[in-house]
Amino acid sequence: MIFVLAYALVMSEELLHMRKSKPVLVAAGLIWALVAWVYVQAGMPEEAETAFRETLLEYAELLLFLLVAMTYINAMEERRVFDALRSWLVRKGFSYRSLFWITGVMAFGISSIANNMTTAMLMCAVVLKVAEGDNKFIGLCCVNVVVASNAGGAFSPFGDITTLMVWQAGQVPFEGFFALLIPAIVNFMVPAVIMNFFIANRQPAALQENVWLKRGARRIIVLFLITVAISVLCHSILYLPPAMGMMFGLGLLQFFGYYLRRSLPRSLERKRERYSRRGDWKKLEQLGSVVPFDIFSRIARSEWDTLLFFYGVVMCGWPWLYGLSQPAL
Repeated sequence: MIFVLAYALVMSEELLHMRKSKPVLVAAGLIWALVAWVYVQAGMPEEAETAFRETLLEYAELLLFLLVAMTYINAMEERRVFDALRSWLVRKGFSYRSLFWITGVMAFGISSIANNMTTAMLMCAVVLKVAEGDNKFIGLCCVNVVVASNAGGAFSPFGDITTLMVWQAGQVPFEGFFALLIPAIVNFMVPAVIMNFFIANRQPAALQENVWLKRGARRIIVLFLITVAISVLCHSILYLPPAMGMMFGLGLLQFFGYYLRRSLPRSLERKRERYSRRGDWKKLEQLGSVVPFDIFSRIARSEWDTLLFFYGVVMCGWPWLYGLSQPAL
């Protein structure tokens, strides 16, 4: 009953303007307090304590994994990787149908290595900019992006919170998820093909927008892929939690961020000399607004409400999975 009431408040998030983490955090505390009280009365307090500590460890691994993934996504966003993608789509002058399929396929692919929710939000932002003003196309394309993101996240441990928890718990090996690739493609393609018939075969208004990647953007993408590979190898070969590999990758990103900060003055000086020789005053003006890369600001911008929401949901459900709702007397 406690969890049902809490989740009812979660579903009313937009109506109440209340963060979804608040009710589930309170519910988790109340549920575990009640479970612990029952076990104390039964003379077995250590049972509830052990279960809570094991559950907290499971969540801690999940938290660290997602925190690193979100930090990398935020770093790529700050280095304007996704802005550059949007700019490329705008400048190419694709037709609406081409944009529909390109954004869908991109969402399907990206969500297999990044969180599907984050992928959906980023790609929908791209759609809103590319087809600005055409509400019918935006609606259909965003639906396609959401479906593609969820389908793409189903055949990879990195794409969805559920697949990530199953993989981290050792229930399914990494390669075992690839059996879901064909069903995932079908789940994406069937709705996309149907919606395709409702997309007008014309082109949006051509826009001229040039977005330049910030220094180090491509190397951060490579570091993210290396981090994902290390996480998989740690779990598959060394039998260590995937979170360890992700935290190692976070360390690599921090070292790279340190390099970017230390080498920034030298890099700016070289660019000033080059742009001065060319007479490119616009780029010279842009150099004055360059902000040093700060890894901890990227960590701070992670979706903390979502991370805390996962804590509440995981902790609310675990007493029943452990069979702790009623002690065997």
